[in-house]
Amino acid sequence: MRKQYIEVPLATRCRGLCSNLMRLKGNLLGPTYWLAALIAGGPGLMFHLRCSWLGVVSFVTRCLKRGSYNLMFFPMDSTRYFEFHESWKRLNGLPFERYLDVSSPRLLPFMLMRANARATAEFINPDPSDIRDTEQFFTAFRINDRCRFNNCTVAQADFAPSSFDLITCLSVLEHIPSDREAVSQMWALLKPGGRLVLTVPCMKQPLEQYISHNQYGVLEPGSDGYTFWQRYYDSGMLQKTVFGITGQPEYSAFFGEKTNGLFFRNATLKRLLGPRYPFWREPYMMAIEYRYFQTIEELPGEGVAYLEFVKR
Repeated sequence: MRKQYIEVPLATRCRGLCSNLMRLKGNLLGPTYWLAALIAGGPGLMFHLRCSWLGVVSFVTRCLKRGSYNLMFFPMDSTRYFEFHESWKRLNGLPFERYLDVSSPRLLPFMLMRANARATAEFINPDPSDIRDTEQFFTAFRINDRCRFNNCTVAQADFAPSSFDLITCLSVLEHIPSDREAVSQMWALLKPGGRLVLTVPCMKQPLEQYISHNQYGVLEPGSDGYTFWQRYYDSGMLQKTVFGITGQPEYSAFFGEKTNGLFFRNATLKRLLGPRYPFWREPYMMAIEYRYFQTIEELPGEGVAYLEFVKR
């Protein structure tokens, strides 16, 4: 498998007047780019609006100590627009009682629990700060009483087999070295008739990335100082790692860059610019520089797969 080593640059800082100017630009340009993305037919924009309303509520009520501004103007970035769009379209209104989320970005599971007042949920995440932030977020909006927050990996989770009606794992599997074992564990925890939703990055040819900055500290760096970051799945890897356990997905969708290299260049720019990066462009960028594809083989470069399985 091809390997790529990512050198993370020192991000520029943005304080004082610079920070205020960036916020002012976001206030003015965020809605403008959202509207342009809507006209261009970009995904995830209605989900974006739901998040923006949460931001308004949290700003007025002061229920969040921080994060209200980002919720209002930049609740998600990059291919999250596709992942949240597909997940919400497929799962909103789906009846479920017991829900497990495996380290997904918190907004999607939050919205699902908010929409289903009778459900209970387990959240697992090996990053202690991230699971703590998730718990605080759910507590701020008063739905934490139906949820438990576990600082562990899916391999360490102590749940009985066939415990859950719904399991989601968005943009996480690619970061787990023992990915096939993780899929097997999630599949075992799913009830017959239950649904498993995965999103993973994909390319025509598989790729593993290693990174110089160990952001989460969950994995140990190698002797060269680089830490395993993620893998991109091709059709063969998905068959071996996922479909060999779950069978073929009931529903799938593929979304990716129109021109090879766009995603990598933009990710590098985000790391370099840090808070100076113009996040307000994200929804419009997803609308005009990315599109849906029928198969992984059609992708010119990097993409994301949405995969939904039903356990028979």
